[in-house]
Amino acid sequence: MRVAVGMSGGVDSSVTALLLKEQGHEVIGVTLRFHSEEACEIEGTHNVCCSPKDVRDAAKVSQRLGIPHLTFDWEKIFKEKVIDYFVREYVSGRTPNPCALCNREVKTGYFARYLKAVADIDRLATGHYAVLDRSTPHGSVIRRGVDRRRDQSYFLALVRKEDLELLEFPLGEMTKEEVREIARRHGLEVADKRDSQEVCFLMGKSPGEFISSIVGTKEGDIVHVSGKVLGKHRGIYNFTIGQRRGLGISYHRPLYVIDIDPKNNRVIVGEEEYLYNDTLFVKDINFHVPLEEWKEVEAQIRYRHKPVPVKSVEKTSEGYIVRFAEDVRGITPGQVVAFYWGDTLLGGGIIEVFPYDKEVSSQGSSGSTSIDNP
Repeated sequence: MRVAVGMSGGVDSSVTALLLKEQGHEVIGVTLRFHSEEACEIEGTHNVCCSPKDVRDAAKVSQRLGIPHLTFDWEKIFKEKVIDYFVREYVSGRTPNPCALCNREVKTGYFARYLKAVADIDRLATGHYAVLDRSTPHGSVIRRGVDRRRDQSYFLALVRKEDLELLEFPLGEMTKEEVREIARRHGLEVADKRDSQEVCFLMGKSPGEFISSIVGTKEGDIVHVSGKVLGKHRGIYNFTIGQRRGLGISYHRPLYVIDIDPKNNRVIVGEEEYLYNDTLFVKDINFHVPLEEWKEVEAQIRYRHKPVPVKSVEKTSEGYIVRFAEDVRGITPGQVVAFYWGDTLLGGGIIEVFPYDKEVSSQGSSGSTSIDNP
C-alpha cells in the first residue's frame, strides 16, 4: 500500500512513519508548512506545530528512515481556511475550535483527498490518538484512542465520512509512553520532543491579544443579567462562555460570562447557575453513523468536558435541536459538539446560537429521534 504520512516533526508522526515502513508499505513523508520563519522566532519558548523547525525535524526523520519527504507550503491556504475563520468567529462573539476545522478543511481530510488526486496515494496516515474501525455495518468509523489522556477523536468529529476511507491512525491502540519508547529504541532525535500545547498560530498570545493585533480595540459594556452595567471591556473576543477570571469587574458574588452579544458589543455576566442549560442547537451534523442508528448517545461539548447523556435529537427546518438528560454547564457557540456511542464517534457539529426568535421546534420539523439512555 502506498501511504503518505503527515509528518509534523513530532514524535507521534515520526513513529507513525516508522511503524508503516516496518509493515512493508511504500511510505512517503509529507509536511505542511503553515508559518514563516519570522512568525516563529519565539518557538523556543512557545512550542508550536508546523513551523520551519518542525519541517526540518520531519525531513531529518524521513532521511533517517530512508523515505522520501515532501514539503507543501500551505501558509496561504491555512490563513484563509483556519486563521481568518478563527478571527471572524471571535469577533462574532463565538469561541471556535480551529483544530477541528483544520482537520476537516486542511491537514487531514482535505489533504488526503489532495494527495489522492496528485500523488495517487492509497491512504494518508497521521499521528492522531484515535482508532479507525473498518469492520462496522456503517463502513469506517472512528473510535476513541486507547490512551484516554491523549484521545483525539473529538478533533476528528468534523472530518467528512467519505474521507475516512483515505485515512490511517496507526497509534490509536498505543499509549504516548509506548510511542516515545519506540522512538528512543530506534534512535529518533524527536523521541523526547515536547508536544504542541496551544493553537499553533497564536505564538504564545491569548486569542484576545492575537485578534486585537488584527482588528484593534473595540470597547463595550460588561452587563449583569439584571441589566446593570458593571464595567467596560476592550473587545468581546477576549471572552468565552464560562470564563470567570480576567473580567476586570468587582461584585459581591462570583460572576461568569454567560453570553456574548456581538450586535450590541456587550459581554453578559451572571452567577454560575446561569451557565447551565439542557439544550443546544447545531445547523448541521457531520454524520459518521446515520442518525436513525444512534442509541445510548453521549455528547462532548468541549475537548476536556466529560460526555453527557443525550435524550433526543430533533431535526427541524433550521437544523438540529439536541436535548440532554441533565443540565450541562457552559454550552458555547462556535465549539464542536461530538457525539459518541460508547467509544464510537457518531459525528459532530458546530454549536450555534439557539434561534429563540424562531419557532424551530414546531415549524418545519421532520421528527425527533429519541435516544435510548437507560
